[in-house]
Amino acid sequence: MAQSTKPVPEAPPVKPLSGGNPRIAKGHGDAPVQAYIAAMPGWKRAVGERLDALIERAVPGVQKAVKWNSSLYGVEGEGWFLGIHCFARYIKVAFFRGQSLDPAPPGASKSGDTRYLDIREDDGLDEARFSAWVKQASQLPGERM
Repeated sequence: MAQSTKPVPEAPPVKPLSGGNPRIAKGHGDAPVQAYIAAMPGWKRAVGERLDALIERAVPGVQKAVKWNSSLYGVEGEGWFLGIHCFARYIKVAFFRGQSLDPAPPGASKSGDTRYLDIREDDGLDEARFSAWVKQASQLPGERM
């Protein structure tokens, strides 16, 4: 039996939200997160790829999902410890229990426990500090969303 040569349709382009954040359907697993990263505009895509790799290295077996047009990272049965969201001029990394990290990430939040790391195009990323925060965050109780 001959194999079909029917072309595989390409995925439709991702239309970003007004602030530049990718609009990705809700989903669990690596595939929707990779789709989110692939749709991050401009310089943000390379940063998203690097963040994802650092998170995977710091937390082997990390659980991933896309919800509310943000990529989420968590530990199975423990909830989500980190989220990534694009804005027009920066990437916002939310550590949901960031107030408990040592040292706490620099960005304050209206919610008591969350702390943010904002990454702009010309910012350097302290990979060692980021990885340490990820490891610490993964060991704390996560958010149920």
